[in-house]
Amino acid sequence: MPCLQSARQTLPVQKVNAHFEVAHVLRQHWTEVENHPQINRWQLRTLSALKRCRTADLGGHVDACTECGTIRISYNSCRNRHCPKCQGKNREDWIAKREAELLPVPYFHVVFTLPETLNQLAIYQPKAVYDSLFEASWQTVRCFAKDPKHLGAKAGMIAILHTWGQTMSLHPHLHCIVPGGGLTKKGKWRTAKSKGKFLFPVKAMSKVFRAKYVKALKSRINPDKELISALFQKEWVVFAKRPFGHPKAVLEYLGRYTHKVAISNHRILEIDQKQTTFSYKDYRQGAQKLEMSIDNLEFIRRFTMHILPRGLVRIRHFGLLGSSAKKVSIPLIHQELGISIPEKEARILEVYNPRYCACCDKETMVSIQRIPKRGPPKAVFSSVPTQF
Repeated sequence: MPCLQSARQTLPVQKVNAHFEVAHVLRQHWTEVENHPQINRWQLRTLSALKRCRTADLGGHVDACTECGTIRISYNSCRNRHCPKCQGKNREDWIAKREAELLPVPYFHVVFTLPETLNQLAIYQPKAVYDSLFEASWQTVRCFAKDPKHLGAKAGMIAILHTWGQTMSLHPHLHCIVPGGGLTKKGKWRTAKSKGKFLFPVKAMSKVFRAKYVKALKSRINPDKELISALFQKEWVVFAKRPFGHPKAVLEYLGRYTHKVAISNHRILEIDQKQTTFSYKDYRQGAQKLEMSIDNLEFIRRFTMHILPRGLVRIRHFGLLGSSAKKVSIPLIHQELGISIPEKEARILEVYNPRYCACCDKETMVSIQRIPKRGPPKAVFSSVPTQF
């Protein structure tokens, strides 16, 4: 069976800056941020990286075009997973790897959401709350998949953790991609009995999800009895969409969700001495686009809530799509379905190319000097345009 290779065509483009950035708010109020009692050391370290990203603080290099002589200064990125400016390349690299794992079957989109009752615990015990969310979601899908009434086979799942709502409020939920079928114990592919609609009944999934979550949470911490009682009194939400039209649509979906952060810089409309104004969609009003203005320190506080604990993995693979299982299961499923792995179609991606010269429209830029972290070299005159 031929190996699926990545075939991508990159279209060099100039980076387009947002007018306002999260970093601008951080620089403006950094003294208050450093002394904020609710910001821990790990969060402060992350915010510091975002504040310094693509500035002279991190150093950089001077590039020159070998054709026209254009000089450009480029500052280094922080590469932090919470940075609004550092996710483009990471996203494209991740999607390229997932292309080789696409199955020629329908995929379903399932969202597992935690109730607001857990928000306070998520602030103080984020790792326990989010690890339990991953475990309970997979155990719910696995439970229904094992049931012969629904599937009777081993399923797979890719889960992506989001902790925010449109206004940066705390709203922990998992976006899950589940193939519409599974492998039986005999290694035979079995298609889900969904009849082109939903994978499993969502009302039944909601109750199982709640029970699985409480069990997972208890295995990590000792929650109050009042909290457990409140959780069982709430109606939990499992949202399911109809399957994607084509496996390639899964990649487009993943590209939108995998490397998102709490807010993108392009959503920030204005920053003044007191407030930050940003756009958001109100899904209760048909995804109407609205604007919100909040105090700058409140904006920073909301953003900080979504900085994940150190080492917490926010994209996880389960079952057939797990890191150890997929090497065997993916070729086996293609073989079972009698469909060979197709040759890769070239994708044209608009990716920033540091060797691209906009003046010559060629890849003729070369690095001629490194910039230390203390700032730009004196030999470079002040009028040189800074490239971000």
